Amino acid sequence: MDALLTVVQTINSYLSNYVLIILLIGTGLFFTIRTRFVQVRCFGEGMRRLFGTFSLKGGKQKSGMSSFQALATAIAAQVGTGNIVGACGAILVGGPGAIFWMWLIAFLGMATNYAEAVLAQKTRRVDPDGTVHGGPVYYIKTAFTGKFGTFLAGFFAVAIILALGFMGCMVQSNSIASTCNTAFGIPTWVMGLAIVVVGGFIFLGGISRIASVTEKLVPVMAIIYLVGGLAVIIANIGQLPAAFALIFE
Repeated sequence: MDALLTVVQTINSYLSNYVLIILLIGTGLFFTIRTRFVQVRCFGEGMRRLFGTFSLKGGKQKSGMSSFQALATAIAAQVGTGNIVGACGAILVGGPGAIFWMWLIAFLGMATNYAEAVLAQKTRRVDPDGTVHGGPVYYIKTAFTGKFGTFLAGFFAVAIILALGFMGCMVQSNSIASTCNTAFGIPTWVMGLAIVVVGGFIFLGGISRIASVTEKLVPVMAIIYLVGGLAVIIANIGQLPAAFALIFE
């Protein structure tokens, strides 16, 4: 196990420190320039389109989800325990200045997300019954035809199942269980079982139930997240100037 851990840590070190940083920043810069800073240029329009149809009643559009439901589902998939644990880890390893670089990559990543969404819309397939199919697998096969495209799409599908279906879920459920055990003394296996039951009930209901739950849960989660963050900042307001100074040091 020690040998395997060493191998994984070595690979992770190169991926995190070199490969992923170059790819994330490079891709974000490319799409930011090609879209003429879409994350700034179209920010107002995006907010109008989103909150112009704001509803918590589960209203649907032809695609099966309202604009707000689509946003809530996307946020639920990307903002959660991983962000809390990840941000804490970044500060622990790289200091408060690490947050600034996370902001920078997130800003560039907005253009990357936009490009992914556009590609998904352009390459999606709609069945006669109205069911919509789309995503990276479809635009990968559109961009790379033949056996190479099929291989890339298959590799992505397997990798994303492992990453989100197993590895990501294990990290997040472990974070939740460990935190509840430390804070409230709840056994980790009890919390793990509760997560499985609740998650299974939501996921087995299909995209409609997922959208219905996330549109109600995500606003509450976001408010708690922001209020908690502000409380921490206010409690440590005296350290704020030094934290900003570390960005440039």
